[in-house]
Amino acid sequence: MIVNRVGVASVAKIYGAISAAVGLLIGIVFALASVVGAGLAETSEAAFLGPVLGVGAVIALPIFYGCMGLIGGAISAVLYNLFAGMVGGVRLEVE
Repeated sequence: MIVNRVGVASVAKIYGAISAAVGLLIGIVFALASVVGAGLAETSEAAFLGPVLGVGAVIALPIFYGCMGLIGGAISAVLYNLFAGMVGGVRLEVE
């Protein structure tokens, strides 16, 4: 079986979902690091700002990564369709 074309929207959704999940993991690591950094801070402003930025990372990074993954997935699918038409698609063996 040879895949000659892929659905741009379906590939973009998958890329977006995977990227959002990676963004969530990175946001959690960033949040944990900021809480530890806030515990080591000497001033009260730095101790307050660390956890706020950490929580912001857990919210903002999955959204940012998801949007970038959606755009990247759409571009990749369009390019795949373009090049598969020129040089042939990907051969898959299924049972």
